[in-house]
Amino acid sequence: AQGDYDQAESLYKRSLAIFEKALGPDHPSVATSLNNLASFYKIQEDYDQAEPLFKRALVISEKALGPDHPDVATSLNNLAALYEAQGDYDQAESLYKRSLAIFEKALGPDHPSVATSLNNLASFYKNQWDYAQAEPLFRRLLAIREKMLGPDHPDVATSLNNLAMLCERLQMHDQAEPLFKRSLAIREKMLGPDHPDVATSLDNLATFYEIQGDYDQAAPLFKRSLAVFEKVLGPDHPDVATCLFKLAGAYMIPLLPDIFGPEAWKYRAGEDLGLAEPLGPAESLFKRSLAIREKALGPDHPDVARSLAELAVLYNHTNRKEEAKELEERAIRIQEKSPSYFL
Repeated sequence: AQGDYDQAESLYKRSLAIFEKALGPDHPSVATSLNNLASFYKIQEDYDQAEPLFKRALVISEKALGPDHPDVATSLNNLAALYEAQGDYDQAESLYKRSLAIFEKALGPDHPSVATSLNNLASFYKNQWDYAQAEPLFRRLLAIREKMLGPDHPDVATSLNNLAMLCERLQMHDQAEPLFKRSLAIREKMLGPDHPDVATSLDNLATFYEIQGDYDQAAPLFKRSLAVFEKVLGPDHPDVATCLFKLAGAYMIPLLPDIFGPEAWKYRAGEDLGLAEPLGPAESLFKRSLAIREKALGPDHPDVARSLAELAVLYNHTNRKEEAKELEERAIRIQEKSPSYFL
């Protein structure tokens, strides 16, 4: 609730004022308090208020502790994350790199803080689609976590999953599959079969098989993922809707090869491909996914548009042209409100 945020802001500010009064404006504890308040504003996406606080915290830490102290690296990382969120990628990259270098020098190459810093820089490159730079960082992160935490730690599973997704995007499919499988096995062993992270691993492995066109392997994994998400999150959670959407696609796509292959342009032009095969449970799954998304996310959310568009595909090719047209038009109206989103 907004009242909780207002109270939190007030307490962060009060804490900062007490530290400044008791310890002086340049004390490291003041820098920590500034970082906390700035992080609060960043979470609220109030970047204009967050930036000067992060910068002041960095200046204090450098002055009080020296330029190579781990707390300086933490401040650099915080400011880098802010610049990344603002789209200032050149500054973000520079600060992430400087933060990593300080942690390595101060703490050694295998320290948990180095691992965290590697993850931040690797994720930054991944988000920029610079997979070639991200890959060695994710591999080094995995090696550190295996060494420090052991081969079966959940954090190792997370690193395996991230590396697998990167290998998939680099078209290194032979490497991706065993990484996905090992991540899933660790999570099942350490967290139990009904943990949300297990559901995520199942979903990722299923998506991998779907991309490879192996729908026979993808569908049962999507089903297992769906069952876990429903049990843990409840039947009306957005993650359940996403899993329903993917499972529906796993049923529909093999039956509509012309739409999702070289002839996709025909559907976009409104041409009937004359398909008469039944689409199994795909329709009911798409409808349930759409209903959840409308309820949980609102009628104009981009994910609602995506559900509408795929349901329109199904209607178009089961001779329900008018219903399909209505869904397509609604999806386009939503897209126009979110121009960065593509159907």
